[in-house]
Amino acid sequence: MSAAEKTYDVVVLGAGSTGENVADIAVRGGLTAVLVENELVGGECSYWACMPSKALLRGTEVLAEARAVDGAKQAVTGEQDVAATLARRDGFTAHWDDSGQVQWVEGAGIDLVRGTGRLTGERTVVVTGADGTETRLTARHAVAVCTGSVSAMPPIEGLADVGAWSPREATSAKEAPGRLLILGGGYVGCEMATAWQALGAQVTLIQRDHRLLPNAEPVAGEAVEKSLRDRGVDVRLETDVMAARREDGEVVLSCTGGEVRGDEVLVAVGRAARTRDLGLDAVGLEPGAYLDVDDTLQVRGLPWLYGVGDVNGRRQLTHMGKYQARQAGAAIVARANGQDADTSDWSPHVATADVHATPSVVFTIPQVASVGRTAAEAEEAGIAHRVVQIPLAVAGSRLFADDYEGTAVAVVDTDREVLIGVTFVGPAVAELVMAATIAVVGEVPIGRLWHAVPAYPTVSEIFLRLLEAYRG
Repeated sequence: MSAAEKTYDVVVLGAGSTGENVADIAVRGGLTAVLVENELVGGECSYWACMPSKALLRGTEVLAEARAVDGAKQAVTGEQDVAATLARRDGFTAHWDDSGQVQWVEGAGIDLVRGTGRLTGERTVVVTGADGTETRLTARHAVAVCTGSVSAMPPIEGLADVGAWSPREATSAKEAPGRLLILGGGYVGCEMATAWQALGAQVTLIQRDHRLLPNAEPVAGEAVEKSLRDRGVDVRLETDVMAARREDGEVVLSCTGGEVRGDEVLVAVGRAARTRDLGLDAVGLEPGAYLDVDDTLQVRGLPWLYGVGDVNGRRQLTHMGKYQARQAGAAIVARANGQDADTSDWSPHVATADVHATPSVVFTIPQVASVGRTAAEAEEAGIAHRVVQIPLAVAGSRLFADDYEGTAVAVVDTDREVLIGVTFVGPAVAELVMAATIAVVGEVPIGRLWHAVPAYPTVSEIFLRLLEAYRG
């Protein structure tokens, strides 16, 4: 075999957190695996998404918490140090150097091939390196596509020509823009509005929908909107953008209601599958489309091909990509050993939590933490349900912050008497969501939850108050 041809049990396209986990599970199961990556090992989350965005937001959050406690707020005599905040962000991205991640890959017994991979046929990938050299990789058992997603660009006249920021530029910028225009009021738009307004930018947030965070419970979008407005963000709802241009260095957006001007514009209106240049047509699939997979993450009709993480469009969150990776890796190992993948509920070979039990946190001020179905989703699914919405006012929250404001929403399946969705809105509610996730995923009966006694005085007391409100 020549140096340009190699065979592995599993070939993984994309060395982000999803791909790393597929390869790691495969190797732990006794298989050989190789990662193919044309950018940084560690992927979007490590360098341009979760880690840098939360690093940008954390200082603002800490200051808000300190200023909400009398006695502590008197000690806050200055403003956030922007340079230090950006330097801390850079530390979390390892200054966009992936050598630490490469060291982990090598230590895990996984090979790495740098370059752009393309499918050329069944179980075959050709990788083109930066110098033009090609390496042909053949998979004995499986090829896993873990290439993630890219920021979507809406078809707005002139937008592609103004040097618009994607979320990558927003999280890696070396200084705060003077005036930042943000298209999109989902979690990325709201988080970046929070971060850059606090770091000195004048932010205008433009949203087509009638509310922010349109996929969350309405109370969540309303609370985030109020907070952003109070902090100086110009929030424009039910606003369409028809055209964009650069004029004397400014970005000019033609919107319903008039023109808006800024120094930079961030496009945060959703994601698209990163599959356009993978050679999907060579195996009968549509380039640029999401991969249609079953619950073992196997591409339908191609039993050797797996689509894991953002690339299948099921749940585009880092933790869900890693979850899918663990399930897919276990299924690949089982099948490689001549076993059938167990497709029963809660099997280690299938992904079920990414359907109706996905936890998520929006790190705005206030935070929004949720898991499972919203009331609107329960209604759409025809589930008999009841919604309980109460203020997040317990001894623990009153101790956490003076004049603590928050809301808790529970969606209960009234036929089965189990929680199917929970949302918390308020300071530091991210740490509540795991308990709610266990209740939703475990389908714990309401009667049993009465015996899960929250410690006093903690914010977790809200679970008891929700149960009391449900029982009336």
